[in-house]
Amino acid sequence: MIMKQSRLVHPGDPAKNFSLKDQNDTTFGLFEHTGRKILLSFHPLAWTEFCAAQMKSLEDNRDVLASLDTLAVGISVDSRPCKLEWAKTLGITHTPLLCDFWPHGKVAQQYGIFRDDNGFSERANIIVDEQQKVVFVRIYPVHSVPDIGEVITFIKSRKK
Repeated sequence: MIMKQSRLVHPGDPAKNFSLKDQNDTTFGLFEHTGRKILLSFHPLAWTEFCAAQMKSLEDNRDVLASLDTLAVGISVDSRPCKLEWAKTLGITHTPLLCDFWPHGKVAQQYGIFRDDNGFSERANIIVDEQQKVVFVRIYPVHSVPDIGEVITFIKSRKK
């Protein structure tokens, strides 16, 4: 099945709903979390150095994000068994690591960040606000670790 990739989402766009399984086989539905902010932290592949550091930063900052009424989730094209073992290896016990496995990269395609030539997503952080609007989009170099401080600063700046 060939999917048509959408354009990159931009701040102000409505979020695109999805449901994915996490490493623990729990279904995460984006619109089920209306009323709180969601950080969609896309990473290319599990078991890589930069992706590991990115996901560990979500876990390490879980309490700070929760204090800002924000839930962070990691998303990649890896399968659930792969994510389960990876989470155990990294010591990730609270952060949902979502599996955009099948249809392959569908959520990354919906958000316009799927790399067709590589078969995985861009490294990106996308924040969806309480009303299901995209408010932040940042693409990072594949061989880098996103600065979680940038995300936290952005969320704090939007508090009223």
